[in-house]
Amino acid sequence: MDFLTQLIWFVILASLFTPLIQKRLLEGARLRMLQALEQKRSSRVIALIHRQESMSLLGMPVFRYIDIDDSEDVLRAVRMTPDDMPIDMVLHTPGGLVIAAEQIAMALCRHPAKVTVFVPHYALSGGTLIALAADEIVMDEDAVLGPLDPQLGEYPAASVLRAVACKPVAEIDDRTLILADVAEKALRQVRSFVECLLAKKMDAEKAAQLAEMLTDGHWTHDYPITLEEARELGLHVSNGLPDLVHRLMALYPQPAQRRPSVQYIPVPYGDRNVPPVPKSEQ
Repeated sequence: MDFLTQLIWFVILASLFTPLIQKRLLEGARLRMLQALEQKRSSRVIALIHRQESMSLLGMPVFRYIDIDDSEDVLRAVRMTPDDMPIDMVLHTPGGLVIAAEQIAMALCRHPAKVTVFVPHYALSGGTLIALAADEIVMDEDAVLGPLDPQLGEYPAASVLRAVACKPVAEIDDRTLILADVAEKALRQVRSFVECLLAKKMDAEKAAQLAEMLTDGHWTHDYPITLEEARELGLHVSNGLPDLVHRLMALYPQPAQRRPSVQYIPVPYGDRNVPPVPKSEQ
């Protein structure tokens, strides 16, 4: 009986501590992979990765998206990076808050050294907005970007304006008119920001045309902009995603518990020399 009791307690303790140990090992593997990518490219690497996760008790889906916590973390990482050190961002996200995405985009745009965004699978909506701030977007051959038309709850802002334009004002209720007013402001604000980002990489007329196409509801919000179509639109995109980026993504499975979605080596870099990579990772 004593042996059976001890065995039961051992199983209980093992079930409690095993997830913690696995989490620590996974976190260590991610940091080593980030360090390996930094060593190879002599850059600061920031991973902004969102996955659909499940709550550990109820099993209900929790959708991750770009939020203020993400923008604070990214801005902190950018501030810790010297002006002459390139920044590489691994971006995998369905989008999120406009204000958070714009903050990240502005920080990347202001960084003096080259900024590269790697898109292994998809960077939609606010993720595309962030990608437009980079000097170069490197996509997997099957990766996609997305349109930037703002959404008001369940409705696209552009669709709200088109619906209102089809009826006399006297036949439209006050709530819809207010929604249309907000939609017009949202479209104007996002279009202006996108045009400002694009104007740094192409002539003003082309930037204005592309900003309008990306924001005016030309496509549905989940329309996939492929590598080839992004090139046709005039975006500075290329393929040839580093294998280390794919290996990094493999370390972000669909976990059962919430984890940080922004990660970087949490030390300031005083010069262009990044920490050496362990021999096992070379």
